[in-house]
Amino acid sequence: MLELLHHLLLEPLEQRFFIKALLAGCLVAVTCSVVGCLVVLRRMAFLGDAIAHAMTAGVAAAYLILRVGFGGVAHAPAMLMGALLAGLLTVVLVRVVAGRGRLKDDTAIGIMYTGIFALGVVAVSLWQHLIHIDIVHFMIGDVLGVSNADLLMVGGIAALVLSLIIIGFRSLQAVSFDPVMAASIGIPVLLWDMLLTGAVALVVVSAVTIVGVILVIGLLITPAASAYLLSERLSRMMLLAAGFAISSVVIGLYVSMWIDSTGGATIVLVATAQFAVVFVFAPRHGIVASWRTARNRVPEEVGEDILGSLLRSPEHCAGLPQLTHYLSHDRRLLRRALQQLLQQGAIISHGEGWTLTPIGHRRAERMRRSHRLWESFLHRVGIPEKDLHDRAEMLEHIHHPEALQYLDQVLGYPTRDPHGKRIPSQMATDSDEPVPLDHLSEGYCGEVAIVGPEARGLDLIPGEMVRVSAVGNEHDDWCLSGDGRSIPITPSQAHAVLLRLVPCPLPRDGER
Repeated sequence: MLELLHHLLLEPLEQRFFIKALLAGCLVAVTCSVVGCLVVLRRMAFLGDAIAHAMTAGVAAAYLILRVGFGGVAHAPAMLMGALLAGLLTVVLVRVVAGRGRLKDDTAIGIMYTGIFALGVVAVSLWQHLIHIDIVHFMIGDVLGVSNADLLMVGGIAALVLSLIIIGFRSLQAVSFDPVMAASIGIPVLLWDMLLTGAVALVVVSAVTIVGVILVIGLLITPAASAYLLSERLSRMMLLAAGFAISSVVIGLYVSMWIDSTGGATIVLVATAQFAVVFVFAPRHGIVASWRTARNRVPEEVGEDILGSLLRSPEHCAGLPQLTHYLSHDRRLLRRALQQLLQQGAIISHGEGWTLTPIGHRRAERMRRSHRLWESFLHRVGIPEKDLHDRAEMLEHIHHPEALQYLDQVLGYPTRDPHGKRIPSQMATDSDEPVPLDHLSEGYCGEVAIVGPEARGLDLIPGEMVRVSAVGNEHDDWCLSGDGRSIPITPSQAHAVLLRLVPCPLPRDGER
């Protein structure tokens, strides 16, 4: 067993080329992944692919200039400069085409990068006796063949790009998330946009040595995308992306040695496998988490049905058996909905039942107002009276304030529905302030907040707890009950009595 582990893990480290490949791969991976986070946030992934393909023309041009103009042989710095200039030229042309016409960025990128890439391929074909580019290695990379010059180039680019990101982290963060806000506080958005584009070009040039033109976008985007699914903060996202990138390089290089495969492709394959695992199992944004959320999600209509049932129940209190009897929903769904309402503060638990809180009471009254307004509207448009309730039950969940206000206005601000039941006012359903008595329905409980001049003769004391036991109109009296007494109130007095709504007192166990 130990011999097998030594053969698999330690023997590769005895090879000088493998160590250089690890160093170069890790440097490129960290740089690509950190820059890739900004690329993912700014949706620039296609631009990175364009720069990678445009490098063919840049490298070919560098070969031609050195061979024809200076009679020399191309070397790493010259190839780097040619590739970088080709990448920057691609970016400039994309900006010009997208900024001066009707074409969007993605269309301009598709046109420019394919055109410049094709130019490079044609140049290599025409002057192949002068340009000695190993097309296979250029396309798929040769991480195990990294030279000392390549290693120095990669290290220099990594130091430059990471220093830029560390120094300008705050500005880059602001420009990436909200360029308009960044410009408003004085950040030179165009400058940082150009610097980021230059950084993308540099890391793409360095990554081509490792994974080649075809796979460079995978090393730039995949670790960053994996981190994006696990983090809500840019700094943490960059650290996670660097970790994913380094692990993909290390694992990919070992696997390529074991199975004798191409190093660059194996590295990107490992990064893709990591992304697949994260995509499925990410705690908040993964497929499993989304499935659990969807499975545990309670439709809003179920919670609203429960609130409506509690409002109609004696003392606004009911247990699960009563709710199951009132509603057609599954018991497990009702339990989840009750738990959700408890968390929202709309109900409170009492023994084996639940009762409404002030928040829940207002929401339930909003549903009652919606139901009765819809009944009135359906009656207005000619729906038979026997069908009003069932149809209004389906429509009552459409209760946006503007929708109800429109219905109220169209109907002429009715106070009662077609069955003669009072329609709760908007004030009673949407306000935390004291509500006039003539805006309330039977069953409301509240604390007497204000007794106006018209009601001064009533036996009401501010702070007293009362219940609306009867609802009046322009001809009949209202009635409040409290402390074992009943207080009749005329219609003119009802508007002068304001109650601060509270949950009704829970019944004693023997009174249920």
